[in-house]
Amino acid sequence: MTTLYYHHSAGLNHLTPPGHPERPDRLRAIEQGLSHEKFDALVRHEAPVADLDVIALCHTNEYIDEIRAIAPTEGMIYLDGDTAMSPGTLEAALRATGGAVAAVDAVMTNPRTNAFVGTRPPGHHAESMRPMGFCFFDSAAIAARYAQRQYGAERVAVVDFDVHHGNGTQEIFWADRRVMYASTHQMPLFPGTGAIQERGDNDTIVNAPLHEGNGSREFREAFDFAILPRLQHFSPDLIVISAGFDAHWRDPLGGLELREDDYLWVTRKLMEVADATAQGRIVSVLEGGYDLQGLRDSVAVHVAALMDN
Repeated sequence: MTTLYYHHSAGLNHLTPPGHPERPDRLRAIEQGLSHEKFDALVRHEAPVADLDVIALCHTNEYIDEIRAIAPTEGMIYLDGDTAMSPGTLEAALRATGGAVAAVDAVMTNPRTNAFVGTRPPGHHAESMRPMGFCFFDSAAIAARYAQRQYGAERVAVVDFDVHHGNGTQEIFWADRRVMYASTHQMPLFPGTGAIQERGDNDTIVNAPLHEGNGSREFREAFDFAILPRLQHFSPDLIVISAGFDAHWRDPLGGLELREDDYLWVTRKLMEVADATAQGRIVSVLEGGYDLQGLRDSVAVHVAALMDN
């Protein structure tokens, strides 16, 4: 298996207020984690800027125009209490999505290839017409829709193990019978969506909420009993992972108790499905993860598993 790593220094220029958890040091922590010699075989690429018409696969043109128009040339603006833009934010967001799209191009045209997109800002809270929760463009959702439109993928699965529910991805694919969205997340917690009964118009949304204090056992049971059987039955042509690492026990924004071994386990389980139905095609897109040590170590085991190490 060839594993690609998409990244870009523009992500360091998306500045947030002092003390904000979604900060440039997250990318530095990931680079530190992937600097070990066991990652020498990782094929590294700079994330390109996404075309606006590709972003429009999941976001309205009016929304895209508004984000571009309000992007500051100096200082900082606040879109809501959590989500801020600095002069470097727009490029960082465009490259985050561009990396996800480039990863889809790579895995759909090269057999036995998968990818990790280690960029920021995250995306899974961004709805078709609204930024929120640190997010501007839903890169994972755009990657899935791009695979449909560009490569004729008949079934794409987006699997989200961030501690927060991906309300944006759910909203975008609520009525799409060709995309399965599956999520483990803590409830109650921001953004307040993700109940079991939220199933979409075509029963293609699978929410498996966890509770504060839940750890390895509950997380693995949610996958074993709620998500993996549905995923296997759906038989995706591509799996996109919304890879949030804030369910880690060290993370300050959640109350779950996952360890690095849990991320290793779930990555291998998703790879088994991808090997069986999608020729191994996985695109993993960074979402949350706000304790730097927890993020560094969790990404390292996740990427090592993608490399089949």
